[in-house]
This record gives sequence, structure tokens and C-alpha cells, in this order.
Amino acid sequence: MDVVIVESPAKAKTINKYLGKGYKVLASYGHVRDLPSKDGSVLPDQDFTMAWDVDAKSQKRLNEIAAAVKGADRLILATDPDREGEAISWHVLEVLNKKKVLKDVEVQRVVFNAITKQSVTEAMTHPRGLDKELIDAYLARRALDYLVGFTLSPVLWRKLPGSRSAGRVQSVALRLICDRELEIEAFRAREYWTVEADMKTGANAAFVARLVTVDGKKLDKFDIPNEKSAREIEARIKASRYSVKSVESKPARRHPNPPFTTSTLQQEASRKLGFSASRTMQVAQRLYEGVEIDGETTGLITYMRTDGVQIAPEAIAQARTVINNEFGEAYLPDAPRVYNTKAKNAQEAHEAIRPTDLARLPRQVAGRLDDDQRRLYELVWNRTVASQMESVQLERTTIEIEADDAPIGLRATGSVIVFDGFLRLYQEGRDEPEEGEDGGRLPKVARGDKLGLDKVRPEQHFTEPPPRFTEATLVKRMEELGIGRPSTYASTLQTLRDRDYVHMDKNRFVPHDKGRLVTAFLENFFTRYVEYDFTAELEEKLDKVSAGEMDWKDLLREFWKEFTVAVAEALELRITEVLDRLNEVLAPHVFPEREDGTDPRNCPSCADGRLSLKVGRYGAFVGCSNYPECRFTRQLTVGADGEEQSGDRVLGVDPETNAEISLKTGRFGPYVERAPLEPDDKPKRSGLPAKMSAADVDLEKALRLLTLPREIGLHPETGKKITAGLGRFGPFVLHDGTYANLKDPEELFDIGLNRAIAVLAEKIARAEERAGKVLKELGEHPETGKPVQIREGKYGPYVKHASTNATLPKSGDPMAVTLEEALALIAEREAKSGKKKPARKAAAKKSGEAKPAKKPAAKKTAAKKKPAAKKPAAKTKPAARKPASKSKSTVNVTEPAD
Repeated sequence: MDVVIVESPAKAKTINKYLGKGYKVLASYGHVRDLPSKDGSVLPDQDFTMAWDVDAKSQKRLNEIAAAVKGADRLILATDPDREGEAISWHVLEVLNKKKVLKDVEVQRVVFNAITKQSVTEAMTHPRGLDKELIDAYLARRALDYLVGFTLSPVLWRKLPGSRSAGRVQSVALRLICDRELEIEAFRAREYWTVEADMKTGANAAFVARLVTVDGKKLDKFDIPNEKSAREIEARIKASRYSVKSVESKPARRHPNPPFTTSTLQQEASRKLGFSASRTMQVAQRLYEGVEIDGETTGLITYMRTDGVQIAPEAIAQARTVINNEFGEAYLPDAPRVYNTKAKNAQEAHEAIRPTDLARLPRQVAGRLDDDQRRLYELVWNRTVASQMESVQLERTTIEIEADDAPIGLRATGSVIVFDGFLRLYQEGRDEPEEGEDGGRLPKVARGDKLGLDKVRPEQHFTEPPPRFTEATLVKRMEELGIGRPSTYASTLQTLRDRDYVHMDKNRFVPHDKGRLVTAFLENFFTRYVEYDFTAELEEKLDKVSAGEMDWKDLLREFWKEFTVAVAEALELRITEVLDRLNEVLAPHVFPEREDGTDPRNCPSCADGRLSLKVGRYGAFVGCSNYPECRFTRQLTVGADGEEQSGDRVLGVDPETNAEISLKTGRFGPYVERAPLEPDDKPKRSGLPAKMSAADVDLEKALRLLTLPREIGLHPETGKKITAGLGRFGPFVLHDGTYANLKDPEELFDIGLNRAIAVLAEKIARAEERAGKVLKELGEHPETGKPVQIREGKYGPYVKHASTNATLPKSGDPMAVTLEEALALIAEREAKSGKKKPARKAAAKKSGEAKPAKKPAAKKTAAKKKPAAKKPAAKTKPAARKPASKSKSTVNVTEPAD
């Protein structure tokens, strides 16, 4: 028996079918070990020793693998064909070696670039050993990301409270976004004019020409700066007669783009499908692992993490056959196209992303795919086939026009597609419109032909600021700079959102003040580590490790030596020094110029106070230097109307209770509050919906928010209340423990009973669909009265009761399970997950009986006999109050390795 290890259970099931008897395929479910999220997991003083941790779920799977390997003939490590896949195989092997189960077992490594029967059986005939250089590169990246995160983040917490984390690639990506925002803010629009003329030939054929020279000088973009100049030129053009000076027509060709790499797929899916990078990779993963076709699960695309643009010869041959059959011989080039990887720091040796079988047309598999899968498969198929199609043939024509009696020159350009070539199937999207694109077909004219002037059109323009990054343009820019790797772009960008450093506005990245503060801090006190060139150079060194040209620990030693010096210097800084520097650097953003010309840092509340950055428990804010006499504060930026507004401001008085209504800022952002009517009462509070700006909140909006949660009515089936409220994840309706999200916060205030019931029913239906088909109803739970069912799950039948799911034993018939057996499984599952209360406490609570008091004498005796028992509690309690302490931190601030 040979044991094969892959990453996902879906892949394991498919490959087991392909290999048949004599093989047992098991899934590792991704990584089986990781560095614990605490300080000390990488020890630079001990030559970068790394302490790996196995969680409970992974331990169970590793035990299953170890049991299967005992007595096996071969262990075949078949995890994904990239650096991460190589690392997972290494981790599995390390654990099995420690368990001492590999005696007399041959160990081999194979990679599947596609999950098809042919690819799998072919790969099994070419085993190899583990790639030590790839593993070393993984270890170096993991150590670097860990050391940067766990060394730099505590510095941020101490010097800039409210900051979340820093990361080796994450912080540089954030800097790109913040630098672009600075460019936009510093931008000042500049006026310029262009002049076009509607011309016509002797045969009355119309076309458009553009002014290019005046008085023998070629016009640059800003040579016509205002309307006065444009009108003067317009008058001169109208006063002249025109003829053709020259006509030039020449053929041109446009070649297709190569097949997709990881980054180009993410970019094009963003442009054409509106997918985020993470969504693209999730859908691509499902296409790679496959769908059922003709009774057999088959992968539809090759592996989706790659820098390569080349594809296998057999795929090229398939593409040529498809082109000939679907589009005709005219669209088939004489020779196959061969592409070479040009990406900076390209590292992966396997193919571009392509369909596993190009004869499998998108329309033939559409019925077996969900909408996301269908659209992405079609995109991959189109791009791959188009990459082997004939070039587009163009005819580009330029007509130079001169005035007969004035030094004025105009030009008309046109581009005509003579043969559409690959454009018949596919055209790459664009992030931004291109200027000066050629027009269409021009009329036939000859040198010396007289032309008529129909109309002159001066047009005013203003320069525009550079656009904010979309996911596609940010990924493209990171790739150009050599920052990070395509396999980690999705997780890096998601981390920036999760840390609340950025948000998306019309699918473009906008930095939050928190993100700008972190970037400004790092740029000023850790300059080297957020420089684009430094990060790219580090990537190149990591590539040298993977190529066997550099020792991974030499790289770490070199990095750590300089990094610790920078950290030590930053720790010596006083917070006042940090704030003084940030006040200066962020002044245009935090203290913009006032319209009346007064000093923007003058406090609007007191006579002589100066505004400056302050830091508090929950982050930075702007406050007055005369604190505590002057308590003026505001958020970092001014309101939408340009006026400075205090973070704590009174909005008015509740007309019903006469209580003061205020807008305040807390740990989780702005909120509104109604003052308590009695001293012992708690104030009524409500957060703001996600898209509501604090600057837009007035008394009317605050009063509406304070009506939440609002009772909508009673459910006709249960007789229980349905309420509408605003929670951490947005607006919702609630009934009997079931929450259903609402898309529009405005619905909170006007949603009716029928609509609420429908929304809840849809939520329950979706949950039922995810939970799987009910195979058997066992009856009601004796304590809760809720149904106990046998359901069909992704990984087999299971018992379901309320929110508890219990796995059924693999041996035995699930349909033969009784209610008593199911209740035992549920109780065991609840006990493991901590849902079940101890029997005595639960019984006491149910009966209402008071908790029995302990005897004073016993308590006293115990204290005397074991005085040391209280000491650990005394030590650990203060430590719990210091989450920023390096030794006690359990916050995962590292980035995932590539």
C-alpha cells in the first residue's frame, strides 16, 4: 500500500479514484504546523531556531496520516507545486520522522500541475526528492515576516497607540496607497486648451483634424494655456484655406497577450468581472480541484499560483486545433507562439494558468459550474486560446494638413482594422483610458487636395490627479516594483482592510487616518524597511536562496543585525518626539489651510491654544495644548464642510425627554448618546452605519439611531418578537436567535413585518442549504425541544442539533443511528467545544436553586494549607492587563508567507 498526501479533501477524493487500488490518499488540510502567535517562536540568538506548533485539528489529521503510513511501502508527498506546497510536505515529513513511523518506508515527492487523470498518472511516474532550496526559501520568508511583525508591531503599539500591526510586505503596500493619496492631495489642476477642426474633402467626406503646429512651432500640452489664446488661434484657423500636405499609410500588427499568470489573472478578473484578488483565487482553487464531468471529478484549470507564461506543447497543439475548428484557418498563425517569462523575480517553473483541456469549451461546461466559476473559466479559456491566434492587422493613416496662407499645421490620424485576428475572441481590459487614441477610417485624399473647413472647436481641459489604486492597478504596481509575490497579494491586501488601515471607495483603495499615521511613522523612523528598492532587493535575495545561491541563515543574520539597531533607536524615542515629527509631516493633511488665512493650528475653542496630534488609548486625535483647561478635541481630519469639529459635540436635546444628545468617539469609532435621565441610569447609545460619516450626523439622524433596536412585530408562527437593530456587521433583523442582514441601513426604520419575515425565511433557507439535505429526523432534543437530525454534509453524514454538529463514526449505517445515540454524540461534542455547562450548574440554574455556599472553615483551612496556590493568580492577573507586552502578546501580526 502506498500513502499519498495532498492538501485538500476534495483533491484527495478525486486522486484516490484516479490511482485506484493500492493507494490511500489523505489530506493534510493545508499547513499542519505554524509558528505560534507569541514572542519567542523564532530565536535569533539561537541561530534562528524556529519553534513550530501543531493545533488540535492538525494533530488529529497527522495521527491519521501516521497510522496509515505504518506498514506502508511508500509515502508520496503530493502537495501543491509551489513553495508553500513544498513546505507543507516538509512539515508532514518532519512530524512523521519525530513519530518514528517511517522505518523502511520510501519517501517520494510528486507534483500535479493539473487534477486530471492523465496529469496525475504522468506525475506519479516522475517522483523526486524534496527541494531543499525551496524549503529554505520558505523558512527564510516565514522567519522574516515573523521577526518584522513581532518586533516592529510592539514598537508601534508603544509609540503610536491604536496601531494594529506592521508587516514586511504589508507596510510597503500601505505606503504605496498612502503615497498616492499624498500625490492626489498635493495635486493642483492646470488649465490647457486643444483645438480641433471639422474638415471635409471635395467629395464632402468629413473627418476631424487636430492642431499640431502654430508659427512653425510644434505645440506641447500647455502651449495654449487659456481661452484668450485659444480664441485667437481659432480666428486665425477660420481665416485660412487648407490643403493636404502629405498622406502616409502603413500597415501595423498587434500581437496577443500571453496566457495568465497569477497576477495578470487577478488584474483581469478585477477589471472584467469585478472580483477581488482573494475572490479570484478562491474561485480558481475550485476550478483547479475540479467538478464532476461524466461521473468523474476533473480539474478544469492548471495550478493557479504561477509566474510562468509558457504552456505545454500538447496544450498549444490543442489550442491550434480549437482555433482552426471554431474560427477557421485564417485565424491560425503559421507557427505556434512561444512566450517567455519577463516578470521581475519570476520564480515558478510550472505553466501559465490554462484550461486542462482546451477542447472543453466554456459553453459545454457552463451547466456544471456556478456563476463565478463559469465566468472565470471562460476568461481563462478565452485568454489561452487567444494567445495562440493570429495577430490583428491594422492600417494606420496620417494626413498632414497645412494652411495655404498661414503657418498653421493640422493632423488627422486614423487606424483601421484590416483583419481582427485574436480580437475576434478576446481583448484585454484597461485600468485607465488611454489618451490620444487613433480615430477610425479616414477618407481617401491625395497630396495637394483642397480641403474645406466646416467648424473649429476649441476645448478647455484641466489636468487630473493620478487615480487611486484599484486592486488590479495595485497588484500590477507591486509586481513592477518586485514587492511581495503573486501568491500573497490577495492576503496582503485583505490584511490592510482587516487592520482598518484602508477602505474601498468605488473599488479603489483609500487610506484611513490610522493607515497614514502608521506609514508616516515607519517612513520617518524605519525608513529603510518601507523603501521600495530595499523590499525588492530582499525579494531578490530570497530568490537566490530558492536557487541555491545563498544560505538562508546568512540572509537572516544580515537583515537582523541592521534591523535590531533601527528598533533599538526607535525604542529610545519619546512619544512627544514622535508626535512632533508627525505633526510636521502630516500637517497638510491634519491641519489644512483655512479659507480666512488664520493659522490652522490655532485652537478654535480657546484664545491661545495650539492644536497638535495627541495619542490616547484608542489611537490618535487632535487636541489643544491648553489641556485640561481647554478640552477641545477632534478627529484627525476636518469635517466634510471643511470646519473643524470636536470628537465630542452636543447635537441638541431630545424633545420628548429633554435629555442631551451627543456625538462621541469611542474605541470602535463614532457613536451617538442620549444622556441618562437619572444619575444611576446608563446612557442610551448607538453606533453609526458603516457608510455614515460623523460629520453628517445631526440631531434628527441621532434620534432615529437611538430608537434602535426597534420592535417590528410578532412572528405569526412562533408569537415571538422580531426586532431591527444595528450591530458590528451592519443592520439586521432578529427573531428567536436568528439574525438576518439588511443591505440598506435605512430599512431599519421602515421595514415592515412581512418584509422582515421574508428576510428571515431567506436566511434560514440559505442556512438549511449549507447544512445539507436532511437524511433522517430523529425527534426533539429533550432539553431544548429543537429537532435532532441526520444530515448530508460535505465530508459525509453528521448529526445536527441547533448550532451543534457532531460527526458520525465512519463505520456503521448513519440511517441506523437512534435518538439516544445522537444525543450522546451531541453531548460529547458540546462538552469538547465548551457549549455544555457542568451538569450540577445547569441543573441548579434550571431549578432556580441557590448555589451552595462553601464552608468558611474549609476555605480558611485550604488557604492555610496551600498559601502558594494564590501566587500564580497574583502573577498572571496583572500580565493580562498588558496586551502590548511582547512576552504575553498573542496577537498574530505576521503576514502569511508566499
